Amino acid sequence: MIYITQLIYIVKEQEDVFHQFEDIAIPTILKYNGRLTLRIRPDGNSIIENTIEVPYEIHLVEFDTQEDFDNFKQDEERKKFLHLKENSIKSSILIQGVKL
Repeated sequence: MIYITQLIYIVKEQEDVFHQFEDIAIPTILKYNGRLTLRIRPDGNSIIENTIEVPYEIHLVEFDTQEDFDNFKQDEERKKFLHLKENSIKSSILIQGVKL
């Protein structure tokens, strides 16, 4: 099992475009033995301390294997909509780990 944490930073006023991409990408996770286990949109009240910019969303996802994750990234249907991701996401930080 591998675990992915992603901090997602959105281009100002491109939230709707980002949501269009997510409407495609999130269901695709299931096709590759993945699960979106947590999706958080932090607000000012939920931040206790920070030294980085607060992301628009935080995703926690798990895949059964590295191959499943790699196959998800190469999904042809998802690739057709990468322009939505590129137009709406300013930057992201992806942290991959294992359960200890």
